[in-house]
Amino acid sequence: MQIFNQLIVWGMPLVPKFIVQHFAKPYVAGENLSDAVAAVKDLNQKGIMATLDVLGEEVHTREKAREAVESYRELLNTIEAEKLDSNVSLKPTQLGLKIDPKFCLENIREVVKLANEKGNFVRIDMEDVTCTDETLEMYRKLHEEFPKNVGVVLQAYLRRLSKDVDHLLPLKPNIRLCKGIYIEKREYAYRVPEIINRDFTYQLEKLVGNGAYVGIATHDEKLVFEGIRVTEQLKLARNDYEFQMLLGVDPELRDIIVAQGHRLRVYVPFGKEWYPYCVRRLRENPAIAVSVLKQMLGFKS
Repeated sequence: MQIFNQLIVWGMPLVPKFIVQHFAKPYVAGENLSDAVAAVKDLNQKGIMATLDVLGEEVHTREKAREAVESYRELLNTIEAEKLDSNVSLKPTQLGLKIDPKFCLENIREVVKLANEKGNFVRIDMEDVTCTDETLEMYRKLHEEFPKNVGVVLQAYLRRLSKDVDHLLPLKPNIRLCKGIYIEKREYAYRVPEIINRDFTYQLEKLVGNGAYVGIATHDEKLVFEGIRVTEQLKLARNDYEFQMLLGVDPELRDIIVAQGHRLRVYVPFGKEWYPYCVRRLRENPAIAVSVLKQMLGFKS
């Protein structure tokens, strides 16, 4: 089964686009901003917060990067106008990281500055390990100017995580802590699920125990349990942390978390660049890919 799953993972880019589109429906709000607004309003009515992401990455022209900035300006303006309970997430490579890190920093700063003016918040997503150092450096610089309006993502499967946490702790940072989804070499990332889960829990305890605000980003019920255990053990107030999940993933667990009185935020991606995002999600979880393929071939689960 493991060999079969690996074949699924590496064969994802060969899957016809219409099959990926079938998979995408629950996990992507749609191609247009209006689709995203509707999805967030539905979540807000259920007492769930959101973070909106304009899909796109690996931009290689300054014009495309500037288009992304304008998309985020429109997004923040719309969140305010529609009175949505949502912040925004963005990827550095979408705003020019691979073109020029200084150019990227200026672009992200423009988005964070507008978020500051509107009383909102920007999460800088983490990408593959080639981006980690520059992403964390940009976060530190922006945190100096906008400490309440910017956060970053840390990934529990990276061997460097403990060192990164230690470097950020003096800032009392705002962190989304997740397992990590990019396929990395063994020298950079743990491969054993038990180790990744233990590192997740260890770093969560370290972060919240030292005053960091953490978005506990997981669909793994074992880690949800650990998150609740840690926050109760440290007697954290409900506003001192939140759980985070992806749109369309395990809504039953999502509702259970909310029913227990915990704050929860759902990541709501949208835009015309949905295809690379969905291929990455399929590669992350071969079981979902197999399920989708069975549906397309007419097999019953």
